[in-house]
This record gives sequence, structure tokens and C-alpha cells, in this order.
Amino acid sequence: MARALTQLELLQELAPVAEDNVNRHLKHARNWNPHDYIPWDEGQNFAALGGSDYDPEQSQLDEVAKAAMITNLLTEDNLPSYHRVIADNFSMDSAWGHWVGRWTAEENRHGIVMRDYLVVTRGVDPVALEEARMIHMTNGYDPVLVAADRMEDLQNEYGDLDEVGLLHSVAYVTFQELATRVSHRNTGKACNDPIADRMLQRIAADENLHMVFYRNICGAGMDLSPDQTLRAVTDIVTNFQMPGMGMPNFRRHGVLMAKHGIYDLRQHYEEVVMPVLRKWNVFERTDFGPEGEKTREELAAFLEQLDKDATRFEEMRDRALAREAAKREKQAS
Repeated sequence: MARALTQLELLQELAPVAEDNVNRHLKHARNWNPHDYIPWDEGQNFAALGGSDYDPEQSQLDEVAKAAMITNLLTEDNLPSYHRVIADNFSMDSAWGHWVGRWTAEENRHGIVMRDYLVVTRGVDPVALEEARMIHMTNGYDPVLVAADRMEDLQNEYGDLDEVGLLHSVAYVTFQELATRVSHRNTGKACNDPIADRMLQRIAADENLHMVFYRNICGAGMDLSPDQTLRAVTDIVTNFQMPGMGMPNFRRHGVLMAKHGIYDLRQHYEEVVMPVLRKWNVFERTDFGPEGEKTREELAAFLEQLDKDATRFEEMRDRALAREAAKREKQAS
């Protein structure tokens, strides 16, 4: 069996790929200004400056849109945690370091523009939003360690987690960036406001470019060390959690978002996981060794069950929505 590469070896071998993809990103990325997406003329002072504080009646967002906007914004707010993880695993040298800085700066715009929109339009309670931000950022988040907590044999298999940091990190952010893109786009539609929709489409476009960078790095890792990279991908796919996990009201908001098509299990399977795996030709490759083949079988079994779980969820959701519709019709008659 081929020897697993160390973190340093992976960084060195993949450095040219990182440089090529930084250059690709800079060529395709569009610079934009958060203030251009905010309806400033709708703003007014709060009580501390002689105005009035938030009243729920002021919001034009329904409960689904509120839940999605809060979840997406608090996710973006936790950028310092993500920066730390990426910087620790990528290093701050050469193209790796340039990407860490550029990615962090671009991601920061997302939180800026979403918060400005919600505060100016009084879309959600700004005091509750700030309290939730403080809690979520204080707790922090490490997607690799969260996944590792659910992998009972990871330490025994790999030893020091630092040795698997790069591949697990790029695998995670590949799926996470694409998942966030889906969530932002659907949230924009749910807001029923062309300004919010335009803003979130802009953010989603950024997330897609970020996903391409990480997907290409992970794909190069698959070519360089197939078994090792597939193990990291499988660890992440089979234990995937969105980065908002642990924020206040995450479960309740997640249920609302899934129930109303913002982000659900079917979207996760069909729009996030499978397109990426197809891009890497995971199930067509012929370069896996015995361990890689075993891992691929594990991944295939998981995906088969995920597809079944998504179908079961859709059936349950359709029944629940039908019951609610019937109840509303009965009350209206």
C-alpha cells in the first residue's frame, strides 16, 4: 500500500496547483461593494439616538426567511474560526498564504452586507441577533474536529490530527462552500424582496468560486494520493455537518429551512455531494489500492442510504405540508 503523505509533503506537492488556482480565482472573481446592495433610504435611528427600537411588525420577512437569514449570517460571522482552521492547515507561505488572506477578505464582505441589510430594513431583531453572534463566535467552530469527534477510530488510524488536517479541511470546505451557495440562493428567493435576492445571488456567486478552488485542490490530492484523499473525503461526507451547528436555535431554524426548501437532505445529496464526487470521478477511477477500494465501497453504501433518507424525508414533509394546508383551508371556510 502506498505511504500516506505528511502534511508538509502535501503542501509542497500541491503548491503549484494552489498557485494556478489562486491565479484562476483572481481572474474570475468580481470585486463588489457591500454598500451597493443596501436600501439605505429605508433606515432610521434606534432609540439610543432618538428613534424607535425594533418592532416585529416592521419586518417584511416571514418566519422562514428570518430563520434562513439569521442562520446564514451567523455562519458567516464565525469567519475567525474558519480562518484559523484554514491558516493552520494551509500555512501562510506562498500561494497558500495569499489564498487564506484573499478568501478571508471576500468572506468578510458576506457578513457585512447581510447584517447591514437586516439592520437597515429591520428584518430581524438586532439585539437578539447580536446576542446570538456573541454566543456563536465565543463558542467558535472547527469543522475538522467536529467531524473527528464522530469518527471513533480516526485517532487510531491516523495518529496526530494535524497529519490529516489539509485533506480533511479541503474536503470539508469543498462541500460546505457549495452547500452555502445553495442555501444563500434559496434564501434570496424566500425573502420575497428583489434587493435581498440580488444581494444573496452575489454572495452565492462568491461561494461558488471558493468551492471551485477547494474542489480543485482536493481533486489534485486525489490524483496525488488517491487512497489517502478518498479516506478524507469519505470521513467528511459521512460525518458532514453545516458550520452553523451549535449556534442558538440552529436545530429549529434548520428544520424550518429544510421544510420549506431552503436546504434539505435531497438538495444536500443531489446538488452538493454527488456533483462534487462526479467531478472527481470517484466511482470511475481505477487508481485506488485495496484500502481505497474498501473506502469507496463504504462511501457508496453511505450514499445509497442517504438517497433513501432523502426520499423518506420528502415523503414526511409532503404529508406535513398537506396537513397544514388542509387545516388552513378548514379554518378559512
